[in-house]
Amino acid sequence: MTVIKSPRLWGALLTASALTLAMPLQAEPADETVVTLAADTQGTPEERAATMLAQMSQDEKLSLLMGYFGTDFPPVNFEAPEEAQYGSAGYVPGIARLGIPPQWQADAGIGVATQGGAEVKRARTALPSGLATAATWDRDLAFAGGAMIGSEARADGFNVLLGGSVNLVREPRNGRNFEYAGEDPLLAGVMVGQQIAGVQSNDIISTSKHFAVNDQETDRGRGNSVLDEASLRMSDLLAFQIAHEIGEPGSVMCAYNRVNGPYSCEHPFLLTQVLREEWGWPGYVMSDWGAVHSTANAANAGLDQESGYGLQMAANFAAEKLQSALDSGEISQQRIDLMVTRILRSMFAHGLIDNPVSADNPIDFTANRAVSQADAEAGIVLLKNEGGILPLAASAQRIVLIGGHADKGVISGGGSSQVYPDGENAVPGIEPTSWPGPVVYYPSSPLEELRALLPDAQITFHDGEHHEVAAAAANAADIAIVFGTQWASESIDVPMQVKDDTLIESVALNQPNTIVVLQTGGPVLMPWADKVPAIVEAWFPGRMGGAAIAGVLTGAVNPSGHLPVTIPRSLDQLPHPEDPQPGDVNYTEGATVGYKWFDAQGHDPLFAFGHGMSYTEFDYGNLSVTRAGDGLVATFTVTNSGDVAGADAAQVYVSGDGWEAPKRLGGFAKVALDPGETQLVSVAVDPRLLAMWSVEEDGWVREAGSYQASIGESSREIVETVSIDLPASYLSPQWRPQ
Repeated sequence: MTVIKSPRLWGALLTASALTLAMPLQAEPADETVVTLAADTQGTPEERAATMLAQMSQDEKLSLLMGYFGTDFPPVNFEAPEEAQYGSAGYVPGIARLGIPPQWQADAGIGVATQGGAEVKRARTALPSGLATAATWDRDLAFAGGAMIGSEARADGFNVLLGGSVNLVREPRNGRNFEYAGEDPLLAGVMVGQQIAGVQSNDIISTSKHFAVNDQETDRGRGNSVLDEASLRMSDLLAFQIAHEIGEPGSVMCAYNRVNGPYSCEHPFLLTQVLREEWGWPGYVMSDWGAVHSTANAANAGLDQESGYGLQMAANFAAEKLQSALDSGEISQQRIDLMVTRILRSMFAHGLIDNPVSADNPIDFTANRAVSQADAEAGIVLLKNEGGILPLAASAQRIVLIGGHADKGVISGGGSSQVYPDGENAVPGIEPTSWPGPVVYYPSSPLEELRALLPDAQITFHDGEHHEVAAAAANAADIAIVFGTQWASESIDVPMQVKDDTLIESVALNQPNTIVVLQTGGPVLMPWADKVPAIVEAWFPGRMGGAAIAGVLTGAVNPSGHLPVTIPRSLDQLPHPEDPQPGDVNYTEGATVGYKWFDAQGHDPLFAFGHGMSYTEFDYGNLSVTRAGDGLVATFTVTNSGDVAGADAAQVYVSGDGWEAPKRLGGFAKVALDPGETQLVSVAVDPRLLAMWSVEEDGWVREAGSYQASIGESSREIVETVSIDLPASYLSPQWRPQ
């Protein structure tokens, strides 16, 4: 027990009148008040939270329920709290007399981001995009990337990270697809779950977001995602559920959009029935910044904390509004106590109390860049390689790089996830230079990295602005490498194309040995695909992207990435060919997302989900399938039959009658092999992937019958299939893997 006579308050007196009104003052304890400090509490996180709650005044409780933007925001005359980490996304005051620290929040899906623009930038290490990490199909790399971000966040004094983006790629033009992890719920859930676990290994909280069906940016603050419950359970919600089971995030961020009518942040079905009652998740729900539209409705539905006051000024969870709802009986005291307990419980469970953060600690940027580069190298996908034009042969003495600012650096995605590099933006001044920009290029030049790896070659660069000149330069070279870029960002949806398709076509007409390197936020159309022998998808490749691209092009790195999304031949192959629209977004395809839609409709994609080439060959065989509880285990061999070491994403697909699509991804493993090496691989299949959600029976139902399991290197490159008879089964909504 500790005696406190005069508590030290965290935070200086705030001068902004609106903020002062919104922020509750901490109650002054009487002299000689005997309290137990948070660090001195005993028991489980739940028990420790209960001890804290019993000592808190009402003002102290309410102070934990609303957070503030961490950066000045002149458009609304907002001054950030002095104790906030400036340039950050958020701040929630602590309670000094009880030893409860503030919550310092940072956007951190790809690295520790800075809000407020480049003028207040925090230079940190950027991973490749979330889609690039998903393209690695490598759980260990996903964990390592999350751990790296968490380490830099902790060094900066952040203890809550707004990363863990699980939304599925339903709409390929979504400007935030680069933050997400693809179109399949298993792949997305596993990879994001590993990232969350990596972040939280640093004793800080990670979120999962944006809950739920936040799958386009057009009209995101009011749009209504319409999807039947069974389909929702088997697609978007399943992705979140798997991510939670693996990563156990301390917080969930509810989304801007509505889902079947109600706003996500006041949605009892999502926030209480699914998250709490069915999944048994014990953390707290925070809102997206400005996503709260009510006080009592949101609190009673399951929202625990409003975030981002100052960026928006509604303050629905301001102390006076919560107290007014309490006084009128719209909210109960039990509800307030529950909201506070959930927040405290996560703070105890994830180390914020026992291992508090401190700012301005050293960061090992060399080691962290290596993590980013390894992620980029493993996520780059070799889509096409006719004639073995790649890797670049020593005989190619004259190589010209064209377009995409490849002489300067590599592009990144914009919006709240923007991570600024050490040094300057390699290509400043590209519009937009303010929100949702600026457009930022990381200073990792593919041109310079290629020159370092191929010192005997003559490697030149042309900016591609004048097509005739670029075509002539390509014609004079042995090989032309065209860099196609697509900038994408939060708050906008983007066309499914690179900046200049006609440049690629012009070069290809003049140089048969044309290689295209893509840096895109998601899948793009490729009308020129049949005219070039090689295509490399590098996504947004992060701080060391130039080195990663050069490594793959030269063969210093054997590509091993596989697509986490389907690349269509044309817009009319999509379930919704028209541009994203405001209002109701009717996802009539249901759970038939991505490759499932292409399979169900009989469409031939340009490049299938799971596709990815290598500079070696892999042989699959000896498939056997056995029951394991309600699920399956597929066992098979993978052999590197080529002459160089490499890695492959071994994929298991399962099929059953009456499903939404002919097959589903059932499991996967990233396998690294030396030349001639064979490995026996076992992949477990989650029983939920062998079932359908039944609204009538309220659970996962599998009919008795014959099911198929297949192995392959993509959803369309199936090598072997076996059948197995399975009995009927039922799994409750509360079921989770042991």
